[in-house]
Amino acid sequence: MNKKFPDGFLWGGATAANQYEGGYNQGGKGWSVSDCVKQKFDVDVTNYEAHNFTTSKEIEEALANPDDVRNYPKRRGSDFYNRYKEDIALFAEMGFKVFRLSIAWSRIFPNGDDEKPNEEGLQFYDNVFDELQKYNIEPLVTMSHYEPPLNLVLKYDCWYSRKTIDFFVKYVEVICERYKDKVKYWLTFNEVDSMIRHPYTTGGLVKDRFEGKNFEEVIFQAMHHQFVASAIATKICHEIIPGSQVGCMLTKMTYYPYTCKPEDVLESQQRMRATYCYSDTQVFGEYPAYLLARFKNDGINIVKHPEDDNVMKENPVDFVSFSYYMSSCVAADETGLSTTAGNTITAIKNPYLESSDWGWQIDPIGLRISLVDLYDRYRKPLFIVENGLGAKDELVDGEVNDQYHIDYYKEHFKAMYDAITIDGVDLLGYTSWACIDLVSESTKQMSKRYGFIYVDANDWGEGTFDRYRKKSFYWYKDVIKSNGETIFE
Repeated sequence: MNKKFPDGFLWGGATAANQYEGGYNQGGKGWSVSDCVKQKFDVDVTNYEAHNFTTSKEIEEALANPDDVRNYPKRRGSDFYNRYKEDIALFAEMGFKVFRLSIAWSRIFPNGDDEKPNEEGLQFYDNVFDELQKYNIEPLVTMSHYEPPLNLVLKYDCWYSRKTIDFFVKYVEVICERYKDKVKYWLTFNEVDSMIRHPYTTGGLVKDRFEGKNFEEVIFQAMHHQFVASAIATKICHEIIPGSQVGCMLTKMTYYPYTCKPEDVLESQQRMRATYCYSDTQVFGEYPAYLLARFKNDGINIVKHPEDDNVMKENPVDFVSFSYYMSSCVAADETGLSTTAGNTITAIKNPYLESSDWGWQIDPIGLRISLVDLYDRYRKPLFIVENGLGAKDELVDGEVNDQYHIDYYKEHFKAMYDAITIDGVDLLGYTSWACIDLVSESTKQMSKRYGFIYVDANDWGEGTFDRYRKKSFYWYKDVIKSNGETIFE
């Protein structure tokens, strides 16, 4: 019997508007937080605060240079805004069943608090969804992916303010009503847990605006508002779009104890809980006891409205989606241990794993472990919506020989197959990050390339932006066509 993935398995690819769409000053779009994130190529990626905390001064500088697309890479992305037909045709050529994208909130409500939505922005996504429909590609849409409207930051302190729930709910009502016949699968917030690591892009939180306040408490208050907003969004989606499926989205951090010392095992368990607490809240509709204990022990006070607990409890998510790029080792005592860069973290290096060009450790078995852990914990369908390898591609005579991408995906797909067939995991689908080259979130580089499609642009936005099929493009096309059978040949 030939090995294949289950019938109806959703193969595809993933992107995000803030890294891919571009067109920051077209179609009536307003400023988003990501439009004001400057490249920091000269700053060590392990300098956590420099890369993940944006200051008021940096925002002022960004707004003072509204035409600068050289130093603000997310303003240009990969120019999907003007090339969406070309790109979707390429995705169709690969045989995509699903395409994950996000709607830029500030393209629909340019200031976030506008009275009426921007029709030109709404029409753009109508055009995109119509183009996907033409090729029978199912859209998987993230409502908010690192792009709150900047005005909400400057005027309300964004997700720290209760008012932002109302602004978001209005936005969700508009997009659900507008696209109710075109979009079935939705995600509310991308990597909702990431606010603790990069509070500006996820929550619109600027640390220097909260002087005198416990910034950790500020972050958790903003996160509470997102949890409530996500629950309301789930309710709205279910009411407006019968049969719709709404998922949460988690950064899957998989931690191994560096040794079998009980102290290291305990540290690993604590780190895992520090990730799971966010998906626990969205799946079970309530804060887990261990997170409430942390609030109490750390003196963190969350202001709730009386109805919040009921809203969260009555509107849990339908499925759990997540990103997985790497695993990490942890130890109670890190003295003398080598560290390496990771997905917005710095981790202890695992001597049994290889690393990418950017230091991220490659661990296909870790993906199987992650799938099993999540499914055992939640008993809800899972969806891998980000997984991939950032690498330095070389375009030679219009071709890219990226065998390293193929090797990476092949081993991760085998791990997925084992999780489904041996471990009994219910896996809905897989969207690679990113199916086409775009601006990397962690480094803001184009040269950190994930895609099956090469985009001719360098880190400064110089190039034709023409698209080229890589070697992996044809390989993934065969994988999808055979429903995974070719990975075992």
